[in-house]
Amino acid sequence: MNFRFQEFIALFYRIFLVYICYTICRILFVYFNNDITQIESFSELADLCYLGIRFDNVAIVYSNLIFILMSIAPWKGTTFAAYQKIVFLVFLSCNTFFLSLNFIDMAYYRFNNNRLMSNFLEVIEFETNKLVLFFHFIEVYFYLIVFFFTMIFILGWAYKKVKIYPIIIDNYFRYSLSSVILFFGTIALFVLAARGGDFKKSTRPITIIDAMNDVKTPQHSDVVLNSTFTVIKTLGMNKVKKTDRFSEEEINAVLNPVKHYSENNRFGKKPNVIIFILESMAREYWGSMNASYDIPGFKSYTPFLDSLAQHSLIFPNHFATSRKTIHGMPSILAGIPSFETSYSSSMYSRQKVESVVSVAKALDYDTSFFHGAANGSMGLSGFANTLGYEEYYGRTEFNNDNEFDGFWGIWDEPFFLFTKSVLDKKKTPFLSTIFTITSHEPYIIPKKYEGMFDKGDLKMHQCVGYTDFALKKFFESSKKSDWFDDTIFIFTADHGNQTYYPFYKKMVNRFANPLMIYKPNSNLVGVDKRLASHMDIFPTVADLIDYPKPFRSWGRSLISDNTAEPFVVNYFSGGYYIMDENYICVHNGFEAIGFYELNDKNFEDNIIDQKNQLMVDLEKKCSLFLENYFNTLMTSKN
Repeated sequence: MNFRFQEFIALFYRIFLVYICYTICRILFVYFNNDITQIESFSELADLCYLGIRFDNVAIVYSNLIFILMSIAPWKGTTFAAYQKIVFLVFLSCNTFFLSLNFIDMAYYRFNNNRLMSNFLEVIEFETNKLVLFFHFIEVYFYLIVFFFTMIFILGWAYKKVKIYPIIIDNYFRYSLSSVILFFGTIALFVLAARGGDFKKSTRPITIIDAMNDVKTPQHSDVVLNSTFTVIKTLGMNKVKKTDRFSEEEINAVLNPVKHYSENNRFGKKPNVIIFILESMAREYWGSMNASYDIPGFKSYTPFLDSLAQHSLIFPNHFATSRKTIHGMPSILAGIPSFETSYSSSMYSRQKVESVVSVAKALDYDTSFFHGAANGSMGLSGFANTLGYEEYYGRTEFNNDNEFDGFWGIWDEPFFLFTKSVLDKKKTPFLSTIFTITSHEPYIIPKKYEGMFDKGDLKMHQCVGYTDFALKKFFESSKKSDWFDDTIFIFTADHGNQTYYPFYKKMVNRFANPLMIYKPNSNLVGVDKRLASHMDIFPTVADLIDYPKPFRSWGRSLISDNTAEPFVVNYFSGGYYIMDENYICVHNGFEAIGFYELNDKNFEDNIIDQKNQLMVDLEKKCSLFLENYFNTLMTSKN
């Protein structure tokens, strides 16, 4: 035989099998997450699968590059049986790994609200009980593991259905010529696929944002994408380049990133501040946060927090700017939101930034951070050190593993009471952050309380009830302490979790987040329905403790700043969105690609063709914010 047709036919057949696997993964992804992706018909799914081929092209070429090169190498030994066995092992190994990312996302997506990125392992990177968590995940998601290995088995079986046999070469010239032609032709074809469709110099290789191009709603972009693509495309993305589209004057005029509040002395003395970051405690679970929303059949799982809300200032239109626990700290404590390149996961996260800690320490506050997980878990102790907390209290300091939940850390109730005992010994004023644990997967509570809390409609609901109960116990105990009446308590959450009501399954409302401020015997009482976000917590604390100097923040004080226009900015796989009190703008990092009415939280009716001045201003604000964000935080100071 003088030509290599059998080898190239086999190559394209085997690559076609991988395309089938990616299509199956996309269908399964929708099946397990359609309450979020909201695909309404088979034809709609088919259209999205077709749009996804461009992204599958890139994923398959990159993940099978070694296999492809080994298959088309211009060498006569490629047909030898031993060589073919090696090629098979390379094919199966590479695709086993990269296809597994898509199966991981079938489960992880609903917790992350985002396709898997290259930093996905940061969630367990610092955990000391990785093996326990690994076997737990195997138990919980055993059905996905069965699906996965069934697919891999069938892929390996189908691979061998087209065999390559050793050949006898009659004419070496023809064989060599066909090898070279087919080699470079195949390389060109696969490079074309890897770029996303053409060789034009003006056309950049496709990126994650391109998934937004032809979809009807932004959440469909996660269906078009695949997890192999998003992981590959975000490798090495913790470094960004500076841009200079806008002048410093424009940024200052629109964003006003430097805040300065006058001293008010509203409490007569410097108040203590306790910030509760409630793990996964979405706004959906709080009755007081939903009183103003018409949600059919709504049920609250936070009786204590609801009772406290009657004497607090609450913000039922507040949104998170983080989607993971590790991103909650910079978002809440320093007003730094997390995008596809998270600040806390970047190479710049060790640099000093202004935060609630820096302003408190400047006023001689004692500062401490409490988190009941193993010290170092989630990287929180490291970032606490970066922010400047003087003391960190974790599972080590608690020093009683009889209260260990078996997975993440110490149950909330005993850890809260431990925290109270530590605070009793602190000098005042103090600023302390308490990051809770129990309201989290695997959704378990102490055995002695089983059956005590309403299990509701989701596994999360009884955990919310338990954490609410633990807070009640903390307050009952803390009321007896000398520091209690002089303390401001701030309650928020790092991100959401499981959702039940359709209202909270909407794209924007996935980030709906609680915020409540309680100060005994004060006028901080009422319901503030203005738009607010994590970015506003830092300047609000600075204002409440009478920090007298200018400081950098994109947020505003929710107590006294009535001049700054509120806005929320966030990120999803298809791009960014910014929301003010007029419109929601979806932005690709350079320009707006969609505008939506405020009540269109699911991005169903794009009104970009009706663009008005308010929309133009909102688009520019997003562009200004992104440039200022990346230039300020995510680039080298050298």
